[in-house]
Amino acid sequence: MIRSTRRVIPALAASLIFTLSAPSLIAQEPAPAPNATWSQEDTLRIVKEVQQKLANLTTYGVFDWLTFGIKGKTLILRGYASRPVLKSDAENAVKKISGIDSVDNEIEVLPLSPMDDRIRAAVYNNIYTQPSLRKYNANQGSIGRAIGPGAGIALAAGGITNTPPMGYHAIHIIVKNGNVTLYGVVLNQSDSAIAGMQANSTPGTFSVDNDLIVQGSAAKPKAAK
Repeated sequence: MIRSTRRVIPALAASLIFTLSAPSLIAQEPAPAPNATWSQEDTLRIVKEVQQKLANLTTYGVFDWLTFGIKGKTLILRGYASRPVLKSDAENAVKKISGIDSVDNEIEVLPLSPMDDRIRAAVYNNIYTQPSLRKYNANQGSIGRAIGPGAGIALAAGGITNTPPMGYHAIHIIVKNGNVTLYGVVLNQSDSAIAGMQANSTPGTFSVDNDLIVQGSAAKPKAAK
């Protein structure tokens, strides 16, 4: 069964992420002392710079998901990296932004798993070969088309995790120990439901959390467990 969840996103974050070009979510942490925070102008500038830096990372792809929070003048990186290099690349990209005193890197590096690798490829194909969802994929098609003529050799050498599809993808696929979570922003609820069903029908998956946000809608608080 597909479990639909939503994250709590403050108004500032909502104004920044509800477009298909938004690479990451932000969250404000509990407010520290006034003299330990940025001005509103600096906050908006820093948020924009962080988003740009993360979006331009060549190691950030469809099988990763990055978010960030702010606590005082500390930037907190969160999310999931399918390859360890992304965790260090993300920190190095943002730590020199003017105004940031420190970076708390809480990005989780996903375990290396041949099973998860196969699930990533299968879920990708199930979602992005759907006619109604191809518009969210810069490659407009399958894993093979996304990687190019050398796909077979690349996959045999290191798997899809080490050779991820290139180009922009609005729907990110996170796989951890057979459990799948979909992140990103889609145009309507129908597309969200189709993506969830396609992921859920992939053989080998243990569970699917559909965390896709519909563009222009307010995020709902995640239900307490």
